[in-house]
Amino acid sequence: MTSSPDLLRTAHALADAAAAQSMTYFRTPLDIITKSDESPVTLADRAAETAMREILGADLPFDGIYGEEHGALQLDAGRVWVLDPIDGTRSFITGSPLWGTLIGVLEAGRVTLGMVDMPVLRERWIGQAGMGAHRNGTPVRVSGCTRVADARIVTTSPDIFDAADWLAFDALSRRCAMRRFGGDCYGYAQLAGGTIDLVVETGLQPYDYLGPAGLIEAAGGVVTDWEGRPLGLKSDGRVIAAATPELHCEALAMLAASAAASAAAA
Repeated sequence: MTSSPDLLRTAHALADAAAAQSMTYFRTPLDIITKSDESPVTLADRAAETAMREILGADLPFDGIYGEEHGALQLDAGRVWVLDPIDGTRSFITGSPLWGTLIGVLEAGRVTLGMVDMPVLRERWIGQAGMGAHRNGTPVRVSGCTRVADARIVTTSPDIFDAADWLAFDALSRRCAMRRFGGDCYGYAQLAGGTIDLVVETGLQPYDYLGPAGLIEAAGGVVTDWEGRPLGLKSDGRVIAAATPELHCEALAMLAASAAASAAAA
C-alpha cells in the first residue's frame, strides 16, 4: 500500500493538473452543457478530471476512482480517489473565484485524506488522518465554538434545499449568531480554518462532501449526515459539519426537531 507521503504527493499532482486545465478556461467564453441533474458542466470540468485520471491511471492503476464527470471505476479497490475537478461550476461560469478542486481518499470506507484546492485564491487546504490539517503548509484548526447561539453558519444557496429541509435549515440558522450564503466548497475550508463554525447542506454527491470531510475531520471538526451517521459513498447527500462535538450535537438536534415538526404537520 502506498505510504501517506506518497499519497500526499499524488494529491498535489492531481490538484496541479486540474488547476492547469481549469485556469486555462477561467473567465473565458465557455460552452455550457446542462447535465441530467440540471447542473451546468463546462469543457473545463471534463478536461480537468481527464488530466487527474491520467495521473492515477499511470501511477496507481489498481486504485479506484469516483469522479463527477467521468463516473466510477474499480470501487471495490482497497483505495478509492473521489474527485470533483471544479466544485462550484456556477461560480466558475460567472467568474467568481470561490470554486475549487476537491480530492478525497477513501480507504476501508474511511476518508484518510481530504483536499480543498482553491486555484484562484492560491490556497490549498489539506487534511490527513492523524496528521492534522494545513493551508499552504501552515497548520489550521477548527474554532472552539460549542453553542448554536454563538455559531457562524454558512450554506451555498437556499436553492439547494427542498421545502422541508429549507424549513429545518432556516430554523437552525436563524438561531445562530451569523448566517451567510455562497462560497461553495470554500465554506468547508473556512470551517477547517476556524472562521466558520457550521456548514449545513443538502443535495450533495460523494465528490462534493468526502474531500471536505477529510479536511474538517483532520482539523478537529465533526462531519456527518443529518442523522449523525458517518459519510460515505452511499450517504443521502445531507451534510452537517461543525467545529466541535457539542455544536454538532445541538445543531443536529435542532434539525431533527424541525423534521419531526414538519412530519407532524403533514
